[in-house]
Amino acid sequence: MTTPQQSQGGFGQVPGYGAPQGMPQAGVPGGYPGGAAPGGPGPYGQPPQPIGPVPYGQPGPYGIPQQAPQFGYGGGPGMPPIPPKRKAGKAWGILGAVAGMVVVGTVVSAMGIRGGGSSSGGSDGGPRYRITVPQTLAGGEYKLAKDISQQAGSAVPSDGANEHNIKAVGGQYSSGTKSLVMLGLYGVIDDPDTTIEHTIRGMTRDGKTEVAVADKEFRPRGGGDSLTCGVDVRTEMGQKVTLPFCVWADSSTSGNVAETDASELAKDPQSVDLQKFADKVDKIRGEVRKPLG
Repeated sequence: MTTPQQSQGGFGQVPGYGAPQGMPQAGVPGGYPGGAAPGGPGPYGQPPQPIGPVPYGQPGPYGIPQQAPQFGYGGGPGMPPIPPKRKAGKAWGILGAVAGMVVVGTVVSAMGIRGGGSSSGGSDGGPRYRITVPQTLAGGEYKLAKDISQQAGSAVPSDGANEHNIKAVGGQYSSGTKSLVMLGLYGVIDDPDTTIEHTIRGMTRDGKTEVAVADKEFRPRGGGDSLTCGVDVRTEMGQKVTLPFCVWADSSTSGNVAETDASELAKDPQSVDLQKFADKVDKIRGEVRKPLG
């Protein structure tokens, strides 16, 4: 059986990662009933059909939406072909769920995992920062594929139990076979430790994601503030996907970075070098966190 050739076109015009031209666009898993997105996969040789932001479902426990926006995944020029035994659409669709999982964690963090109205107040002490979405990350290793700030901003409430006057921004980046999602909050954060805890717990509330390596604090070798990192495993369409992540928070910002690799989707979670990943995310934090004003 002949494997469809992947073209060298740019990113398609879809929310999140665009799929390469010539690649069928998979429905975003988890975002629609039955896992099928409107428009469905396009035929080979044709651009993928656009997919709009996923509307929220009815509020779940604690007033948190049951679904967060899912964003499509795409590779850029030079991406290796999908192995013959793996359907191309399935592979791209699986990776597309990563951004949505990170957004879910951000939503849960801002909502404070609780019911009722939001509290007021918050500490204005300490340095003030904002989160930006640069064109490259990690010293140029990752290139911006899609700025998803608009989708993240519409998903995350501006006031919650622990965060206030919040703005959310984010980007999806690619580097060869690797895909990286960065979501950030900035505003007033009462308790950074609570934000970190809620963010990490939120990423496993979808029923498809499990903790594979428990989170713990890592001190970057470059001497920056500590990050909390771990490894989750998400199951989409029968495929397990290994997802290392790191989260940080201070009095005015919070960031969540997760990465996948299309060349080894089901990499052994225990083999992930989390210290190395924490060092990379520390560099990313320095690139996206800028003094306010």
